[in-house]
Amino acid sequence: MKRATLAVILILTGLLLLAACGNAELSSSQSPTNASTNNEQADPSPSASVEPASTDAAGEESATRMVTDMYGEIEVPVAPKRMLVTNTRYAEYLIEMGITPAFVLYVAESEPDFRSEYFTEHGVEMIEYPQYEQNFELLASLDTDLIVVSGNGTDEATYEQLSKIAPTIAVPGSFFMEDGMPALAQVFDVESEYEQAIASYDQYVQEAVAKLSPYTTGKTVMVLRVEPKQYRFLGMNSAGASQLFYRQLGFVIPEALEGGESWFNPFSLEILPEINPDYIFIEKRVAEGSDSDESWNDLMNNVLWKNLDAVKHNRVFPVETRDLVQGEGPIGFRHLIDQIVTDITSAE
Repeated sequence: MKRATLAVILILTGLLLLAACGNAELSSSQSPTNASTNNEQADPSPSASVEPASTDAAGEESATRMVTDMYGEIEVPVAPKRMLVTNTRYAEYLIEMGITPAFVLYVAESEPDFRSEYFTEHGVEMIEYPQYEQNFELLASLDTDLIVVSGNGTDEATYEQLSKIAPTIAVPGSFFMEDGMPALAQVFDVESEYEQAIASYDQYVQEAVAKLSPYTTGKTVMVLRVEPKQYRFLGMNSAGASQLFYRQLGFVIPEALEGGESWFNPFSLEILPEINPDYIFIEKRVAEGSDSDESWNDLMNNVLWKNLDAVKHNRVFPVETRDLVQGEGPIGFRHLIDQIVTDITSAE
């Protein structure tokens, strides 16, 4: 009897020891340390599931930064999705630096022919807009998240109205390419893209100079503007087209016109014989509400005009206001350069 009882006790003791060992092994196999050592990854639990990509995207869309413009410091979105640019030249500058706005204000009769197709190709919606008026209700309907304007071309009252619609950057400096484009590059932190765009444009200019030099070396070039009540010439010391004609392409202005400091300078037809340029590019000024027909006809019938060397040798070339003025830009001026090269090389 005692032996039977002892046997039962020994059996029960052995079973308890086996159970304890089994539990120890199970606990060890489920420990985090063991899982990490074996480079195994457990399936995530539903409560730990996240979407970092969408979270980051949402954060980027709502992120802002501080920008200093002509009127002070403003908070603007880092990645605007519905940016409105009020100047077509600015829009071209931005596109050529890799930034594409959603909208641009557009006055069809003032724009060069290429630009409508250019904006369409880049997915920019053109908003038909009056040339010398403001329509804030229309602008508000665009639901834009950023507005870009020319600081020199926007008064403070207009700026304040625009700022009520969306954060508005009044870009410092003028809208001419040599001022406006680097200013935009600084605002949007794309200076390297600006350098690349300008290097490409400069190369295009140099190729044009090589084609023109055999015809224009030692010759003078005048750009004449015909307006409703006066005549003006393009000065050599200003911006925009002045830079194109007399700096980039290296044309020589007639000596009698060297003193013109303004962009376009008034002059009297009486000094035409003194000017007597070898080549003339003539613009019949087009602007909303103006008509230059009478001044144009008076010039064409003027004896002093008819006796100019350029007139007698068929070296007078028409140039459109939309190309000479509004067409400014790395792409727009390429089109004008092509026209200039064709005109001069075909006239000989």
